[in-house]
Amino acid sequence: MLFVPALLVAAAVMLGRGLRWIFRVLMAPPTWVFERTFPAMSAAYARLLDAALIRRWPVILSVVLLAAAALALYPTLGSELIPPLAQGEFTLQLEMPEGTPLSRTASRVAELEKRLDGIEGIELATADVGVSRDGEANAQRRKENRAEVHVKLDRAESEREQQVLEQVRAAMREFPDLTMKLRRQTLFSFDAPVEVVIYGHDLDNLQATADRVALELESVAGLRDIRLGMVPGSPEVRVGFDRDKLNLHGLSLAQVSETVRGKIRGTVASQIRDREKHIDIRVFNQDEQRNTLAAVRDVIIAERDGIPIPLSSVAEMSVARGPSEIHRLGRKRVAIVNANVSGRDLGSVTRDIQTALAGMSLPAGIGVELGGQNSEMDNSYRSLQMAVLLAVFLVYLVMAAQFESFVYPLIIMFTVPLAMMGAIFGLKLTGMPISVISAIGAIMLSGIVVNNGIVLVDRINQLRRKMDLGEAVRRAGGERFRPILMTTATTVLGLLPMALGLGEGAELRAPLAVTVISGLLLATLLTLVVVPVAYTLITPGARDRRGGA
Repeated sequence: MLFVPALLVAAAVMLGRGLRWIFRVLMAPPTWVFERTFPAMSAAYARLLDAALIRRWPVILSVVLLAAAALALYPTLGSELIPPLAQGEFTLQLEMPEGTPLSRTASRVAELEKRLDGIEGIELATADVGVSRDGEANAQRRKENRAEVHVKLDRAESEREQQVLEQVRAAMREFPDLTMKLRRQTLFSFDAPVEVVIYGHDLDNLQATADRVALELESVAGLRDIRLGMVPGSPEVRVGFDRDKLNLHGLSLAQVSETVRGKIRGTVASQIRDREKHIDIRVFNQDEQRNTLAAVRDVIIAERDGIPIPLSSVAEMSVARGPSEIHRLGRKRVAIVNANVSGRDLGSVTRDIQTALAGMSLPAGIGVELGGQNSEMDNSYRSLQMAVLLAVFLVYLVMAAQFESFVYPLIIMFTVPLAMMGAIFGLKLTGMPISVISAIGAIMLSGIVVNNGIVLVDRINQLRRKMDLGEAVRRAGGERFRPILMTTATTVLGLLPMALGLGEGAELRAPLAVTVISGLLLATLLTLVVVPVAYTLITPGARDRRGGA
């Protein structure tokens, strides 16, 4: 019985020794390189710090110029709500003209499916004909003129998805009677990337303005799949009764309307039961007596003295189109024009749209505003800006309480704008626009970068009790160079896989990692030089014998 525990203990000891040996073997090369290069790095930093302390104002001026360059680059970054995430599948919401029968819709969608099968990158394409999913609840409705094609790609990559989408859009040009709206799987409940909302009461003016807006959007670079939410409805026959003629024949409006309704739509005469179902039996005119405008005009509504009275003798008839749907927003009638963004960031596209809409003359009672993800992006950025300011303020309060001073925390907080400059340069170099994800990274960065400043300033304060200001600054920089470098290296190396964009969902992680890495690298470099310089400028102390403060 004692043999088994002894064997387990021996195995654990051997395993521990083996793991330690493997760890030492793996860490030997980087350890050897670091130990050989660190003395040279430390000596170079000491010379750099000496030069910075002698030329303090040129150092501050250089930082100001660097900040000016970052501010100049900031508007060129572009902005978006969140980076588009490639999931390897999407849905094409298709629509034929109103009034299209189900058989015609199915035939056109089948032709499109054959065309999609020939596109490289599409693994599977399946269609649902006669359905439409609208609204936030994703409710399914039966619509004979609508269909959905679900497309699955062979791999989930952003570049692959964009290539396939461009080929799908090219294929859609062969079907001018089909309009397309792209819908991706919803990980987040966001609106369409671009939505232009037209307000008004008059439906004709709404439709005309929506058509003009859609035409303007076609000239904006980067917009794809432009679609009007308000489309003409099915053809309908409008009947206008002449009350004088009705009175002449002794007929009432209600009586004639009910007669016409019964002969065109039918009246339920009885029901038959099929198991648990009750099926109506409708009685109405034959197809040739109700399917054309001429046949409707000849519908007999009554007889007087054996003479039949047709509908055309008491009413005027015309063919028109009514609205298929009436959308309301804030208790107002609206028409919505939406589109997708491709190849550009949402912020720059939004500015171009605002410029295009500003030159439009609108009918009386019609208003236009920009909604969609742009509105959500503005709200999110305002909240995140407040979060950044609150984070910086709370960090300052904590440091003020710890240092029992308002001056030293100000020196340390100087590292935050340095970090933001690095984040701007990093996003520009990688071609990433500003997004909510990168803004969250900026909040994280605000808390990370002050650590190095705290370590450095606290050590300077300790050494000032033993030596003059200049010597304390130099010695603290030399002593804290290694821990600051190691702290930055571990954070950067830990975030490097995220920044490289490896694996699925990398589009969401990469902006955060790039923001933190680039901001931390520049902030660390400048912290080691600028914070000592700022300390000597702000803190009163004796002049240094070597020419520094």
